[in-house]
Amino acid sequence: MYKILRKEYLTSSICLMEVYAPRVASSARPGQFLIVKAGAKSERIPLTICDYSPQRGTVTIVTQEVGASTKYICSFEPGDSFDAVVGPLGQPSEFVYECIEDLSMKHFLFVAGGLGTAPVYPQVKYLHDLGVKVDVIIGARSSDMIIMEEQMRNVCDTLYICTDDGSKGEKGLVTDVMDSLVRSGKNYSQVVAIGPMVMMKFVTMKAAEYSIPIVVSLNTLMVDGTGMCGACRVTIAGKTKFACVDGPEFNGLDVDFDEAIRRQGMYREIERENDHKCRIGLH
Repeated sequence: MYKILRKEYLTSSICLMEVYAPRVASSARPGQFLIVKAGAKSERIPLTICDYSPQRGTVTIVTQEVGASTKYICSFEPGDSFDAVVGPLGQPSEFVYECIEDLSMKHFLFVAGGLGTAPVYPQVKYLHDLGVKVDVIIGARSSDMIIMEEQMRNVCDTLYICTDDGSKGEKGLVTDVMDSLVRSGKNYSQVVAIGPMVMMKFVTMKAAEYSIPIVVSLNTLMVDGTGMCGACRVTIAGKTKFACVDGPEFNGLDVDFDEAIRRQGMYREIERENDHKCRIGLH
């Protein structure tokens, strides 16, 4: 059993949990995800790894209450245990395979949209621990949807915040902040964008405008997390890939975002059904 050691609500509907899962924690790398099965007959939910500590034997997950299964996960309290935590799954971020000498020459820009801040955090932390220069943009609809601000400040060189309504940071879109940074003389080697699909599409277009390589994470497409259900099929450079086994990270310029957005929309209403139960099992 996988005991919950800590629980914190980051917003009214976004919950952070630190879970004891030593084997997962010892193998986890930035960019990967895991499967949480809350009860013996619960739906299997893929969640990106927000943080991990081999020393404590813990992994940190962030869950947004959307449908019945995610609400059930968030109903657990410290001292309770999940039935299963499986992972790490998916491919690690490509930069984990680069030598420190090469990484030290780079300047990364991470663009996080809303809940995407959670999977951005371990990547930024990893690079920061190696002494790599990293700037981060966090964008959200309003101030109450900004998460992990202080944690992110502690692991990046400079943090920029923007909101659609101007309630925190700069008013505008993350692409507006990208424009401002590049035009001010920032010379980025790599952009990494994680967040809503439409945001990643336009961040990719902006990165292409400035000829900056870009990586995006298609974790929001995943349903089953093993490649068996086919829900996360996506066209990458003209070929069919699966976000959960081939990704979740891909070269943004290779992604057919319009197809990915259509596929993601297929499940939105079902996800929100209060009585939705996955055919894999019931809780």
